[in-house]
Amino acid sequence: MATQRLRMRQLREILRLHHDARLSHRAIARACRVGPTAVCEYLDRARRAGLGWPLPEDLDDSALEARLFPRLPGSASPRALPDVAYLHRELRRAGVTLHLLWLEYLQAQPDGYHYSQFCEFYRRFAARLNPSMRQVHRAGEKAFVDFSGKRPEIVDPRTGEITAVELFVGVLGASSYLYAEATVSQELPCWIAAHVRMFEYWQGAPEILVPDNLKSGVTTPCRYEPAVNRTYAECAQHYGAVVIPARSFRAKDKAKVEVSVLLGQRWILAVLRNRTFFGLVELNTAIGECLTQLNARLMKQLGVSRRELFERLDRPALRPLPVSRYELAEWKLCRVNIDYHVELDHNFYSVPYALIRELVEARFTPSTVEVFFKSRRVTSHARLSGRGRYSTQHEHMPRSHQAHSEWSPSRLISWAEKTGPVTARVVAAVLASRPHPEQGYRSVLGIMRLGRVHGAERLEAACRRAERLHSMSYRTLNNILAAGLDRVPLEEAEEATSTKPLAAHENIRGADYYTPKEDLC
Repeated sequence: MATQRLRMRQLREILRLHHDARLSHRAIARACRVGPTAVCEYLDRARRAGLGWPLPEDLDDSALEARLFPRLPGSASPRALPDVAYLHRELRRAGVTLHLLWLEYLQAQPDGYHYSQFCEFYRRFAARLNPSMRQVHRAGEKAFVDFSGKRPEIVDPRTGEITAVELFVGVLGASSYLYAEATVSQELPCWIAAHVRMFEYWQGAPEILVPDNLKSGVTTPCRYEPAVNRTYAECAQHYGAVVIPARSFRAKDKAKVEVSVLLGQRWILAVLRNRTFFGLVELNTAIGECLTQLNARLMKQLGVSRRELFERLDRPALRPLPVSRYELAEWKLCRVNIDYHVELDHNFYSVPYALIRELVEARFTPSTVEVFFKSRRVTSHARLSGRGRYSTQHEHMPRSHQAHSEWSPSRLISWAEKTGPVTARVVAAVLASRPHPEQGYRSVLGIMRLGRVHGAERLEAACRRAERLHSMSYRTLNNILAAGLDRVPLEEAEEATSTKPLAAHENIRGADYYTPKEDLC
């Protein structure tokens, strides 16, 4: 069409320069940038058609071309125009090109238009479409997702408090098939759950997900290498998809969902504006009814519904859903503490002690906690509830800690019995004297060391003396052994320490000095 308009403009200029300016054929050829032969041919055709200058006002380009280039008698009937709406739909199928469609067009219309004119018909049609539809979307290739700026509301039936919730919208590129639901917020759990339900609604997953740069989808926006949220990328991988975020401040990258969000606001939120909803389930039920009607509505420019296009284009091309649903798993970057534990949600989980001070990644679901170091899983734990609890695996401890973890009151008393029964009674008394037995472990370790230094026989004797003194502790035993009192027979020690009567002295008043209280009344 552009070539036709250019040729008609040149022809009008040739007629004006010839009849009005009286230029030679060569001068006209230089001015119009055509060959002298073309000038002669155009003027000859105008003369045979009885056209001069100025041309009639009602003679447009099509009529002028028909007058100058009439069809020969007996020539074929006008060529059939290609069905440009059909071309637009077919181009969304994987591997379909304009050249292939032109060849199929020629099979049905052997005298049809040549390839350049065929493409021109389609480009003129595509130029009249909305800017968001100019992109050629392959079937099952892309899904665009976003939250609506306008939000629905729910009412608390007990208090009457009005709460604004979010409207999640997803749309398939080829068929414009919509999905929408209300979520509590734009946080990661709601974002992932909405995607899972969207895939189940479509009964398949696309190859590419195109989100906006919200924090739940993209942790670090970048024009060239955006950092996708680890959980979001893992969810996409579970369904065989990949995440390619739109560029920041480039709405055309996700123009399809921008239009779909607008449709959701007009044909869902606006339709439900006068209704009151007392819960998210009730609201989503109403949204589902509006969504069914919207997808069944005919699109004016294409003459088919989104549902029909979905069944014809996207549904056969979508990836099948995996056997199991994706289970939400969040990721957190942690540094291993000096006690070889990582903190997660106010609870603590052990890792191999060799990773102390290292940065690790914790992947946690509602039931499990997994820890990864350099993309390799090093441990897993059952997730703890509450706060301040520890989950420690024996093999993660250093050897010295492993030995300590194997201690128990019964084991320590059994060791003490190897030294002697009195030592066992002293150890049991030390453990029993503490509010918690583990608080006495250190004292028992000290007693065990005394046995290694002084021998089992001396320790047994020292324990017998400490038991007689009713002072059973590490400090007492250490003092007895240091002073060598364990070698002194108990009878001699008692005589040496027995109480002797005091000698008479004037400063000693005696019991008679004190008057009973009743005598003072």
